[in-house]
Amino acid sequence: MNHDENIVWHSQTVSREQKQQHKGHKPVLLWYTGLSGSGKSTIANAVEAKLFELGCHTYLLDGDNVRMGLNKGLTFSDEDRIENIRRISEVAKLFVDAGLIVSTAFISPFKADRVQARSIVNEGEFVEVFIDTPLSVCESRDPKGLYKKARAGEIPNFTGISSAFDVPEAPELHVKTAEQSIEQSVEQIIQYLKANKIIK
Repeated sequence: MNHDENIVWHSQTVSREQKQQHKGHKPVLLWYTGLSGSGKSTIANAVEAKLFELGCHTYLLDGDNVRMGLNKGLTFSDEDRIENIRRISEVAKLFVDAGLIVSTAFISPFKADRVQARSIVNEGEFVEVFIDTPLSVCESRDPKGLYKKARAGEIPNFTGISSAFDVPEAPELHVKTAEQSIEQSVEQIIQYLKANKIIK
């Protein structure tokens, strides 16, 4: 017997539209992607703080934090990276359904996974934010000492060194942290949200 046959989608009384109206802004998924050390978490945190200041309802899903709980036990193999991002996408979708502005800060190196994440939310609710920082800059920052370990062969499948990163081809936001401050990067993202009437 196929167990899926026994699962029925349960409709909810409170609609997405009602939740959106209640919160006073549109729900959106800000999908931050970029190399390790590019500034994803730093900028996502700063954007969330600004949105909170503006009275928005937000939630931030950070790569390391999620791997300590929901995705504990997943490795950094290609297969587990794909599963990591699949789970994140589904969790993010729930928060978007709740009417929140959701930020996800994950390397998410594979284009196919980002396309999949985009496909599970409604049109206009996915904003790919490419934190475009040159590998040399990320490596010079090396906040967690990971590049040093990767170069020494201690970390297999390390993005940018021994594992591929598919550069986003047409991100909604292209943020170059080597050329502008954190404040300027935050302003770029906030202005995009205002221009697209996601926030007032």
